Order: sequence, then structure tokens, then C-alpha cells
Amino acid sequence: MQIPFSTLKEMHKEVEAEMADAFRRVYENSWFIQGQECEAFEREFASYCGAEHCIGCGNGLDALMLILKAYGIGTGDEVIVPSNTFIATALAVTYTGALPVFAEPELSTYNVDPKEVEAKITAKTKAIIAVHLYGQPARMEELRRIADRHGLKLIEDAAQAHGALYRGARTGSLGDAAGFSFYPGKNLGDLGDGGAVVTNDKALAEKVRALGNYGSDYKYHHIYQGNNSRLDELQAAFLRVKLKHLDDWNRDRRATARAYSAGICNPLVTLPGEMDGIEHVYHIYAVKTPYRQELEQHLGSLGIGTNKHYPIPMHLQGAYGSLGIPKGALPVAEDISATILSLPLSYGMTREEIGAVIEAVNDFQK
Repeated sequence: MQIPFSTLKEMHKEVEAEMADAFRRVYENSWFIQGQECEAFEREFASYCGAEHCIGCGNGLDALMLILKAYGIGTGDEVIVPSNTFIATALAVTYTGALPVFAEPELSTYNVDPKEVEAKITAKTKAIIAVHLYGQPARMEELRRIADRHGLKLIEDAAQAHGALYRGARTGSLGDAAGFSFYPGKNLGDLGDGGAVVTNDKALAEKVRALGNYGSDYKYHHIYQGNNSRLDELQAAFLRVKLKHLDDWNRDRRATARAYSAGICNPLVTLPGEMDGIEHVYHIYAVKTPYRQELEQHLGSLGIGTNKHYPIPMHLQGAYGSLGIPKGALPVAEDISATILSLPLSYGMTREEIGAVIEAVNDFQK
């Protein structure tokens, strides 16, 4: 049996007619940038997140960068980011001229450890970016107290956590602002690149919108040195279709994750933890094993796809070599990077596929 690490086939089969209608609607309207589809999606997604404002943009990296720029964060400032996440989180900080400061995760959730965040705060710190890694919200109550105590902005990187809940509130409404990605493989993904900023801060929303539109508040009037980062009409129309199905798709992902957690019982494999009071949406189901290469090869030999999120921690990437952070400086992130393996998880996985993955993992021996 061939089981891909990820596939969109079942999801897209389910909404094919709706997506075709969305395409025709945009095509026939002949308005492709900053039109009624984007406006409608922004309203709908803001409402879904439980927030006042949503501003579509080009991608998730841009969403974070625009938030930071709108807050006036730049050269000479520091922003604390998790050491265990995709590099886009740090790049958003770098592109403003500020310095990303890496804080260690906790092993139980892979998310940033609030105690490690507070230990990294200096007089130059202006913000904390909390990544909801793999679909599980970070410890936002603790991070909120830390941010308030030190007068910092708390920004959500929600690129992997569309629809996740923390104490009954959705991601996107938990910090001062949130950045989302709609990359195709996300729980809510379009058919290209796309992103959004979500916030309750009206002044921030207005500035983000201007910054993403060449710094313009109205046509040919430029109040900032901005960027070209806008969510186009076609992707917005596709996202409007998919948003209606997101909760059902997330429930399916959670059911697969529950089956994995209940069925996998190999002492060589550590299962992901889930905090109380949250609803993890399992963009990724990542297990941990000191025998990652062997497990990866074992599963691959049985036709089971896997992935590694992420095999090189950010401080050891060549892109951040100039920071001079040596190997061993962030041991928790380094341990996770060396031992994590993501199992197949897609909407519409069959019982047979889920059972085959469980059996294969349980049969693994070093």
C-alpha cells in the first residue's frame, strides 16, 4: 500500500464544483486584485477567527513582516522567536532590520517555552513571536503575562494552526496580531501563495493594509515606503470556498491523530503531547525517536511517506551563520531537529491507511 505523506486529492475532490464556480466568478468579473472576493474573504476570516480585522497579503512571511513594520520595529530592535520552527518566522524579523533572538522550545509540545522567552528579554526587545507549531497553540496566557510585564507586543505565527482553539478562542485572536499563511498544504490553503494579518487593532490594520499596497492609503498617495504584498482575487475566492469546510477537515485530521496516539505503542517512539484546554488541528503529526533515519527507511520500504519538520535548527542554518551561535547553544531545539519525524496525515485518510501506518510504526525495531 502506498501512503503519501500528504495529499490534497480527497479535499479537492470534495470541493471541485465549488472551486470551479469560484474561478468562473472571478474570471467573468475581470477584477483580479483588491476586489470584492478579497474583501469578502477578509470579513469572513476575521469573523471566523473572532477578530475585528483581516488584511490579505502575499504570503505568511509577509504577514509577519508587515506586522513588525507596522509596529515600527526595525534596526536596533530585538524580537524573540522560537528556535524550533520554519525559518520564515526569523526572516520576517530580519527583513525589518531587527535581530531575531532564539528561545528554546519545551519537549512536551515542541512549542516555545515561556520561561526561556523571559530569560531572553533585554532592553532592546520589542516583541515576542509565538509560533503555534504543527497546529497546537503556544502557551499564550503565560506569554501574554510576560509580554504585558515587559511592555512587549505579542504576535502569533499561526501559519500552521488555522482553526485551532486555546481556552475556547481561535488562533488569530490570542495576541496583538497574527500572521497566517495559505500555502497550499496548510489546513486552510489556496492554490498558490497567500497570507493574511488578523488583529483587533484598527490602527495596526490600517497601517498593514497601506504597507502591503506600496505604502498607499489611497491610489497614487503613498504615506509609507511599502511593499507589494496583496492577496489576489482568485486565491481569495478559493479560500472562501475552503473556509466553509475547514472545521470538518480539522475534525478529520484530529480523528486521525487520535487514532495514531491510541494505536502507536512502540517504546522507541515518543508521541506528540497535547496541552489541556486547547484544540490541536494537527497540521503535522510529529513523533520523536533517536532512530529517525532507521524509522524513516523502514516506513519508506513499506510505501509510507514521511517528512522532517525541521531537520536543521535556525541558528545552525547558513542564513544565520553571521550570528555566531555555536552548535550546542540551543540543545533542546537541536535535539528535536535531530529526532523528529512527521507521519502521514491528510484529510480523507482511510481506516486501512491509518491502520497500516500504526502497524508499521509498531513493527519498527532498531
